[in-house]
Amino acid sequence: MTAPLRVIAAMSGGVDSAVAAARAVDAGYDVVGVHLALSKNPQTGRDEGRGCCTLSDARDARRSADILGIPFYVWDMAEEFSEEVLDDFVAEYQAGRTPNPCMRCNEKIKFAAVLDRAIALGFDAVCTGHYAQIATDSSGERQMFRAVDPDKDQSYVLGVLTKDQLAHSIFPLGDSLKSHVRQEAQERGLLVARKPDSYDICFIPDGDTAGWLQNRIGAAPGDIVDAETGETLGQHEGAYAYTIGQRRGLGVKVAPKDGKPRYVVGVDPVNRTVTLGPPTLLNVDTITATNVRWTGRAGVVGGDYMAQVRAHGDPVRAVLTSVDGHCDDPAATTSATPPATASITVELLESIRGVAPGQSLVIYDADRVVGSGTIDSTGSRVRSSVNTQA
Repeated sequence: MTAPLRVIAAMSGGVDSAVAAARAVDAGYDVVGVHLALSKNPQTGRDEGRGCCTLSDARDARRSADILGIPFYVWDMAEEFSEEVLDDFVAEYQAGRTPNPCMRCNEKIKFAAVLDRAIALGFDAVCTGHYAQIATDSSGERQMFRAVDPDKDQSYVLGVLTKDQLAHSIFPLGDSLKSHVRQEAQERGLLVARKPDSYDICFIPDGDTAGWLQNRIGAAPGDIVDAETGETLGQHEGAYAYTIGQRRGLGVKVAPKDGKPRYVVGVDPVNRTVTLGPPTLLNVDTITATNVRWTGRAGVVGGDYMAQVRAHGDPVRAVLTSVDGHCDDPAATTSATPPATASITVELLESIRGVAPGQSLVIYDADRVVGSGTIDSTGSRVRSSVNTQA
């Protein structure tokens, strides 16, 4: 008789991870629940909040594990979280980029540090409450697809996973609607059945990203200027508080002469300058991304794909025009040949607006996740035309 798969169920304290763990138990796996402690000072942790990872979340996770009758442990990942997510978040904003900390956490914590520890302890896989689907193709390779529930689909934030990580991942909720998951939790007697979802960055539960950054970076005042006239429109306390496409909270005291809305079209942390311009300057037609990771079958130059740049943004048709360097494929590397940074460029078949360096580009083949990269630069036919005429 074959021994059941040994599975770590990552339990955040919410309804999704609790039901995912329950389904893993139903599937016959040998399941152990694990909650991640991400704060360096747990005694100062928030007791409640709209984010995740509060003290009450840890208690909820333990209660759910007790109801399911599975062992439960708390793993201290505070040091890894601080270095890989918090420090990276600050550094990216200081560089004038707009990072996605949830993707960074998935990449470096939930499916790297946790998975590595799980494998070292003799477990076969990590189970989470993410909404995405995994299927095995005709060649025997696992591929990731969008979830059945389009409103809860999380395949975008999982686009950072490598083929090897995907091979050790289980997402039991991908074929379910969120309403059905809550109903199931209620029927199972899980006390988190009606617990609200978390939407905020877990370490900034009040949503004040600019204030959080200022406390860590300090004030770095500079000018807010008009992209077309060069006129100084106001001052700011830190360029890191702005992101491409931002319209509100700009701190502008001088209204543009044409009276039309202005958006952030440039952030220069070195010169401490924030540039505002009309929405046409936000148009993006090409995107180049680095640190490419193939989640499934690698992208093919000339291939027709769908490109997505936000977790809940609309995907647009795109052509993969180039792949440079070596992409993250463990099967293609050896210790003597470390992987080099790869880059890809896609040409969008319709323009999108407000794409910032540091965001993540995820490309799909229909509903299948092909891979992802960190946006390094963008191009625009409108901006190119303006520059040529100038």
